[in-house]
Amino acid sequence: MKYLLDTHALIWWVTDSSNLSAAARQAVASEHNDVYVSAASAWEITTKHRLGKLAQAGPLAAEVEVRVRQERFIPLSITMAHAEAAGRLRDPHKDPFDRMLIAQALLENLTLVSNETVFDRFGVTRLW
Repeated sequence: MKYLLDTHALIWWVTDSSNLSAAARQAVASEHNDVYVSAASAWEITTKHRLGKLAQAGPLAAEVEVRVRQERFIPLSITMAHAEAAGRLRDPHKDPFDRMLIAQALLENLTLVSNETVFDRFGVTRLW
């Protein structure tokens, strides 16, 4: 299977938080699965940490790409097609980071690992 971590799922994995569901933890831990992390999550983590949010993500914010590679996750760049798809999503969901993750999950046929049920309105496959 191929999974795309929502930003909170990445943070909870790295911090070993009990907030991460058992199903998500099992999917991410399995060596049989490919786990992707979007550049949008790096952007979101560093931006929100700089603004004083996501205090628990300080060590991750300092070196997102290094940590992603240490975890053997696959970095997912943002392409023009991803940006266009995110911009064209019809639903009025305003979070640009979420919109990018939705677009990437749809275009790359990835299961989104997230507790956010709002993603279901967009037709993504979601694991939680």
